[in-house]
Amino acid sequence: METGLIVHPYMRPERTARQTFDWCVQQAIEADKIGFDSIMFSEHASQRWENIPNPELIIAAAARQTEQIKFAPMAHILPHHNPAKLAIMVGWLSQILEGRYFLGVGAGAYPDASYIHGIKSGEDTQFTNEMVRESLDIMERIWKREPFFYEGRFWNAGYPEEKHGDEGDDQHKLADLSPWGGAPEIAVTGFSAKSPSMQFAGERGFRPMSIFSGLDALKMHWDIYSTAAEANGHVADRSRYHVSQTVFVADTDKEAKRLVMDGPIGYCFERYLIPIWWRFGMMDGFIKDAGADRADVDLEWVVDNVFCVGSPDTVVEKINTLFEASGGWGTLQIESHDYSDDPAPWFNSLAMIQKEVAPKISLPTAVTV
Repeated sequence: METGLIVHPYMRPERTARQTFDWCVQQAIEADKIGFDSIMFSEHASQRWENIPNPELIIAAAARQTEQIKFAPMAHILPHHNPAKLAIMVGWLSQILEGRYFLGVGAGAYPDASYIHGIKSGEDTQFTNEMVRESLDIMERIWKREPFFYEGRFWNAGYPEEKHGDEGDDQHKLADLSPWGGAPEIAVTGFSAKSPSMQFAGERGFRPMSIFSGLDALKMHWDIYSTAAEANGHVADRSRYHVSQTVFVADTDKEAKRLVMDGPIGYCFERYLIPIWWRFGMMDGFIKDAGADRADVDLEWVVDNVFCVGSPDTVVEKINTLFEASGGWGTLQIESHDYSDDPAPWFNSLAMIQKEVAPKISLPTAVTV
């Protein structure tokens, strides 16, 4: 199993933009040293706890101080961007990273962010997903560097015909800002149980990622993805599948639970994420998995029944149990939290996951079902 981080970043609301930026870059540097395979940075324009509006700035800064780790925005919210401008930025950034980049795209989960960008119907997921498809079509055509002009429902864009002067005359040549290798690998995140994003990912052969919200949702995500992939001539390979989850490891179960309950993860969940899980219906999936009652749910219940928290052996057992029940995945994308005041427990956990947990998780085989 490969290891990755996903940074939303779940910073305390009082953190400054500089503090958020510095913590994100610091995590990328440390994850690279530890041997993590990837790090993703979310894009949000409206949430105080999820306050990265421009993940590409963090990626560019961290790229200068890392060697191996791959970066992705997860995701650029395509309805919020001019697709021509975004295509050029993505192409240039992927060239700068020389292969250590893949592109996450999405429609957005927060209507307030869409409203800021002039979209009144941000709650209409069918509408925003239509915007995603048109935007990505434009971006891919620009990356091909062939002449076109497109007048669409949401945007107009084109690529000019390159003019040729006399030999040695370069003044009319167009800059090649297509992505490194011609086109980036693209990843799509699924959130809701019947996620249209997973359908889209399967249709296009993109890399799928699920935000863990219970076994039923996880199974449904893979079923939707694999069915769409097969129908469009793609191989649904579980080794390309990313799943994000809250994971924390310490020397003992007791110590790991204490560091989570009394630390930044517990602080964030009590004040922000547990209410959001109720609001988006995620908690119902976890309750069903555990055979519990709604009245049972509090922070300690979530730590014990949803998270993968404990000693290395305990976390290996918990993840392998999830693999057996769901079919497994290729990359565990660990949810990052705000340990910026005292990074040592967080970085120690990441190191133990890399060295003592991931090597003991059985990789799934490439399958189409």
